[in-house]
Amino acid sequence: MNIRWGRVAMDPFSQLILLISVVSFCTFQWLFHSVSPWVSSRISPGFLKLTLKQKIEWNSRTVSTLHALLVGLFCLYILFFDEAVNQDPVWGDPTLVKINVSITTGYLISDLLLIFYYWRAIGDKFFVIHHLAALYAYYYVLGQGMLPYFANFRLLAEFSTPCVNQRWFFEVLGYPKASKPNMANGVLMALVFFLVRIAVMPVYYSRMCSVYGTEAFYKVSFGGRSAWIFSSICLDIMNVMWMHKIARGCYKVLRSSRKSKPESQENGKTD
Repeated sequence: MNIRWGRVAMDPFSQLILLISVVSFCTFQWLFHSVSPWVSSRISPGFLKLTLKQKIEWNSRTVSTLHALLVGLFCLYILFFDEAVNQDPVWGDPTLVKINVSITTGYLISDLLLIFYYWRAIGDKFFVIHHLAALYAYYYVLGQGMLPYFANFRLLAEFSTPCVNQRWFFEVLGYPKASKPNMANGVLMALVFFLVRIAVMPVYYSRMCSVYGTEAFYKVSFGGRSAWIFSSICLDIMNVMWMHKIARGCYKVLRSSRKSKPESQENGKTD
């Protein structure tokens, strides 16, 4: 790090990461305000019938889905092919992880801005806590390049987002809860959410325990360790809460659909 004229000069890669975050922020703002309304009005006639509040949430969820697919696929690539990160989860070469996290950072800041600006439509204190906890942790990843494996592993959770959003799309478009598309998406949502947010917890925390107390662990600053552990616990508490709600909702729909089948069959016999 060079110091010139009393100012700290950023290295070229740090400038690139900052640029990616800014471009990510601007891109997701553009997708929300321009692309989503234009595309949605043409592929889904029901979009034009929505209220202003519903259109705001629709656009927010559309952008959320696009971000989840982009970052999730990048995350899988890193998980399977980035040997440096997998061999050294604390200080492995964070180049690809930083790029992926910088995209997410831009999205999170963009989404926070939209949440506060359209609070009456999409305001949610749990999402604010979620975004702030993630940004707090990502600060250390982007700033100091620490804990790349764990940061990337966290992004696996994004794979559950498209199904969660699709459930809302079906609901606002008036699809019955017992309809086949809604039920199929509901079961898939519960399954994927469990796999990428709940079932992976033992793997994540066992890897955390494996590096605890090592030389690499103690090289991480106190703030970095606090952000890592605090954010993980905070996010997983919310994941368990959301999983409970999703499981209950899925169970109710499946149970109601089973009850409605015998009734429909009986009605068919009497006609």
